[in-house]
Amino acid sequence: KDMRLPSKELFGLPVTFDVPSSAGVKTGDKILLKWDGKDVAVLEAESVFKPNKVVEAKKCYGTSSLEHPTVHSLIAELGDVYIGGKLHGISSPAFKYQTQTPAEVRANLPPGDVVAFQNRNPIHRAHFELLVCAQKDVAGCTLLVHPTCGPTQPGDIDGIVRIQTYEALRKETEQQYPMFRWAYLPYSMKMAGPREAIQHMIIRKNYGATHFIIGRDMAGTKSTIDGEDFYGAYDAQETGKKHEAELGMKVTHYENMVYVGPEEGYVQESVAKKAGKKVVKLSGTEFRRRLRAGEEIPEWFAFKPVVDILRKDGDSALC
Repeated sequence: KDMRLPSKELFGLPVTFDVPSSAGVKTGDKILLKWDGKDVAVLEAESVFKPNKVVEAKKCYGTSSLEHPTVHSLIAELGDVYIGGKLHGISSPAFKYQTQTPAEVRANLPPGDVVAFQNRNPIHRAHFELLVCAQKDVAGCTLLVHPTCGPTQPGDIDGIVRIQTYEALRKETEQQYPMFRWAYLPYSMKMAGPREAIQHMIIRKNYGATHFIIGRDMAGTKSTIDGEDFYGAYDAQETGKKHEAELGMKVTHYENMVYVGPEEGYVQESVAKKAGKKVVKLSGTEFRRRLRAGEEIPEWFAFKPVVDILRKDGDSALC
């Protein structure tokens, strides 16, 4: 209820194991968990119960409205019974893309500060310029690009396609930006706003980060009916800052980067506004229209290797 475990440690969101019914399951049972036919863990069933999903939704997502995509999934798709208990790992699941354990990522990080960046979409120029800004801002740091690659919400780019775009961008930029590190997180975004920001901070600390970028409207989502935001633009940022000392992580945040023409390229939004610069824009809707129509997409907006991958996969890339 208050983002705390029974032992009082901070924890952003519950990790639940749902099943259709409790038939054939009782406390004390040992349950073999499989992923794609492979044994991955054994769960000791310490509790078998029917959750109050309305309360869960309200506490975790700030709403019980089915217009929130994750609340809809919780109510309409997840099983009616939860099983809780100790989990004993056997082997890591084999995903369709390369993943690294936290220990493996930490072993490949240079000494010093590590700034982690979470993303769930292909990285275009504005995002990348923000990363460059962050890497310069925290002197001598390593920038860990650590996107989530599980399912997110309807309309997002498919995880496998996202991986392809990240790999293309890594190869495109690795010589110029040797202090960037790339790793992929098999995690499904819950779009839980401020509580999800805390979850991501905990995860990235485990992967070796000392700083975490929380941008405007991180992990936010809109009503599937009227498009209204469920969270304030800076709720996640403020919640992260509130708990950063306890988590031993520093929240960093940066303004949106905007394009003001070929001479100056990208600058912070406030700089452009103060100087009276005209901002050149390309909306997401127009970007997708051009992708589908095979029309030119300017390189100031998106990296060509990323565009090529998205064009190849077309509408099949959308979740």
